[in-house]
Amino acid sequence: MNFNSLAALYKTELFENVIPFWLNHSLDRECGGYFTCLGRTGNVYDTDKFIWLQAREVWLFSMLYNNVEPRKEWLDAAIHGAAFLEKHGHDGALNWYFALDRRGAPLVEPYNIFSYTFATMAFGQLNKATGNPRYADIARRTFEIILSKASNPKGKWSKASPGSRTLKGFALPMILCNLAMEIEHLLGEEILHARMEECVHQVMEVFYRPELGIVVENLTADNQLSDTFEGRSVNPGHAIEAMWFVMDIGRRLKRPELIEQAKNITLRMVEYGWDTTYGGIFYFMDRKGCPPLQLEWDQKLWWVHIETLISLLKGYELTGDRRCLEWFERVHAYTWDHFKDPEYPEWFGYLNRRGEVLIDLKGGKWKGCFHVPRGLYQCWQTLERIDRKATLITPTPKTETLCNENLL
Repeated sequence: MNFNSLAALYKTELFENVIPFWLNHSLDRECGGYFTCLGRTGNVYDTDKFIWLQAREVWLFSMLYNNVEPRKEWLDAAIHGAAFLEKHGHDGALNWYFALDRRGAPLVEPYNIFSYTFATMAFGQLNKATGNPRYADIARRTFEIILSKASNPKGKWSKASPGSRTLKGFALPMILCNLAMEIEHLLGEEILHARMEECVHQVMEVFYRPELGIVVENLTADNQLSDTFEGRSVNPGHAIEAMWFVMDIGRRLKRPELIEQAKNITLRMVEYGWDTTYGGIFYFMDRKGCPPLQLEWDQKLWWVHIETLISLLKGYELTGDRRCLEWFERVHAYTWDHFKDPEYPEWFGYLNRRGEVLIDLKGGKWKGCFHVPRGLYQCWQTLERIDRKATLITPTPKTETLCNENLL
């Protein structure tokens, strides 16, 4: 496999296709913030603004500025979004709304904890880029609020009846694995290590169930399996994405056994979630094979496949397990064949089970300037590291064909 050529493929797609799309179409020059509801060609079809997507875009441009090169247009784009978030994104006490109208008036109350997590990521990265202590203060204080809400993320906005069945979700500890490392420059070594250890414990020892061999999406408050719609739910993409967060922590903590475990779970969840009839990875599954709760269970989503590519590459980079490369070949081919728009910039997000485009939007309420560019960046960087290590892999006709077809 030609890692250098594959790295160039991902890098070129990022900087010549995806990033220009968002710079050209998403910045709202009149009211501030970003348009994320963008059609296939970049046309704005709705002007509502969703805090977690606003924050993700601030993070993305700040990250590129910090990690690739200090390009002024990237920093300007990040500050543009951050100014809108500071002014309109919260209630004055850093309780971050879920949605605003174009001018910044609140539409949806601060019920969603992921508005808080991505605001923390955004202002943490922007503090790195600018050195502005105000951004650091916003990130730290929001992070403290997240921790205070961890046992009841929705708080007073929860729909659950008091005293009824209580389930806790995998998504928050998963995100916290990544968030702790994102803001490590603001936490201090002792707090950072404590947070990383707790996140790893939750992901790898609580939500990963060795008796099932999979990661489950919801558990009871006392960490037991629940034979309910929510309790049987499995989200392969969440599990796989979490594993590259854990691999990064394993590298940071110099714990090869943790990396090995995360790599093995990645392989297990890819195999578990793979649609053997039409290809691609299912969005949701039921661990007992019952009818899934989610009507969209068999759709193929962009972020699931992009996050899988990252985890597989990191698994190979850090362990040398050839099975990661074999699965990478398969997922890479499916992803580039089905999600990349052959005519216009950026990628499709939603396919039906057969791999046909369901909606040709490039951004909306859930898809923004995040998974595609972050995934391209992570894959590019990982492929370059693999290539630099000069790991010798004897090419096979299959791998040669894969590389050649996708480098055209």
